[in-house]
Amino acid sequence: MTSTLCVTWTVCGLALCVSLGEARLPQAPASRPFGSEGPALSYVVLGDSTGAGVGASYDEGIAVKTATELGLTHAVSMRNCAVSGARVRDVLEKQLPCAEAARPDVVLISAGANDVTHLTSIPSMRRRLRVIVARLKAANPRAAIVITGAPDMGSPPRIPWILRGAASLRTKMVNRMFRKEARNLQLTFAPIADVTGPQFRRDRSLFDADRFHPNGRGYATGVAVLKEALKTAMSPRGG
Repeated sequence: MTSTLCVTWTVCGLALCVSLGEARLPQAPASRPFGSEGPALSYVVLGDSTGAGVGASYDEGIAVKTATELGLTHAVSMRNCAVSGARVRDVLEKQLPCAEAARPDVVLISAGANDVTHLTSIPSMRRRLRVIVARLKAANPRAAIVITGAPDMGSPPRIPWILRGAASLRTKMVNRMFRKEARNLQLTFAPIADVTGPQFRRDRSLFDADRFHPNGRGYATGVAVLKEALKTAMSPRGG
């Protein structure tokens, strides 16, 4: 009984923190061109508030920063389907049609944070991820796909200290699945939590005023990781 109550309070506490952090968040703009020279490239971003760039100006978010990088060598058409608060289920049910219509050459899936805080079943996340990948590959068999997994959800100051250990442990469990599926499905995994988690724990100034989302400087900590992952995904060997 005691363990059940602890789990219940953990779920309620994390979910409440997330709902408070998500209350004011807008949806990101849908599409935008980047670059003008080189081969045409359709680029789609799927996921949650990290993909939508919440906490910073839109141009400081990971969608624009990675599209700008791709635009150095390609004529990029970027469609951002990410919506704040989304879980993997929402990516499948609500965002995937947007991606399929674009027949993307490159896809960035930045999701998992809300599944960590809402304790989504990991097997259900795995099943949905496999469907997402299968449908993206059906839309374009040559699509290069990068997945980030969840950032370190024990790092935001909005998460009460008593819940941070559980949130970090849950992040590791979820990301273990994403890593394994990246290998199995020939995707590229971008280790956002591993690289940026320690930085966010050391420097609280990387967070927005809501104490939950990164600000512009915070997003910048992960951009280099994403650029490298995209480069790997687009190389002849891929993932």
